[in-house]
Amino acid sequence: MTVKTDIGRKFEELVRILAVLRGKNGCPWDLVQDEHSIAGYFLEEVYEAVDAVGRGDASGLAEELGDVLMEIVFLARIFEEKDLFSIGDALDLIIRKMVRRHPHVFGGTSLPSAAAVADEWQRLKAGEKRGRGAFAGMSSTAPGLLAAFQIGQRVSGLGFDWKDALRALEKVGEELAEVEQELRAGCRESLADEIGDLLFAAANVARLAGINPETAMRRANQKFMERFAALEAVLKKLGKKPAQSSPEEMDRIWERIKKKEKPSGQRGRRPVGKNVPARKARAGTE
Repeated sequence: MTVKTDIGRKFEELVRILAVLRGKNGCPWDLVQDEHSIAGYFLEEVYEAVDAVGRGDASGLAEELGDVLMEIVFLARIFEEKDLFSIGDALDLIIRKMVRRHPHVFGGTSLPSAAAVADEWQRLKAGEKRGRGAFAGMSSTAPGLLAAFQIGQRVSGLGFDWKDALRALEKVGEELAEVEQELRAGCRESLADEIGDLLFAAANVARLAGINPETAMRRANQKFMERFAALEAVLKKLGKKPAQSSPEEMDRIWERIKKKEKPSGQRGRRPVGKNVPARKARAGTE
């Protein structure tokens, strides 16, 4: 595999630019930033990159990934100024980790399938974190569905899991019944607990089916907003707003909008859970 030789030079130029911006005669805005403010911008850029992936916007994604890289270098620069670590240290760590976690590529071992690779990844990771607890290193700021996905991955790597997604779906049914029970009882505190259990169970069904629940939720949100915008457009042609329409009328329009959409079964269907073995699939390089 050939790698473009100018990539390193370009990355070094980005590192140099951030050093200048944070230097003695640098940019006043950049100079007053700290790790907390940049962490916020970093998160925004990551979400914008994920949005570009969802839209299939390749040129937009290229720009967003550049923004993500900039925030990474910015954060590393702040900590280098504190003599804690540099971007070079971060690169050393991830290079060593990727080589260490891929002995079937960079070592003498052989693994027959993607599922075996994912199993080995989890085994190696568990060995590196031995004695630190199942959830050591997990982010406390991850979105709830993503955190549920990662929690399931962690305990699955330790042998604590459902056999498959269908078995996990049975748990969803149990939790749904408990939500209904609490709704009828009118106990708000217990209802919040049961809804949380329901969402956690659903996130693990997604994981076992090879689907990241956070990504699926974002797609569902986007789909709903697009449909509602289409509903508003129809009502506008009728000289109405949603507040001036009955639920029945809006339901009829909603169903017509759904029927005009491309059937979900034609959206590039691929086998669930086969390309990425969800029980052991890694969510990143952590």
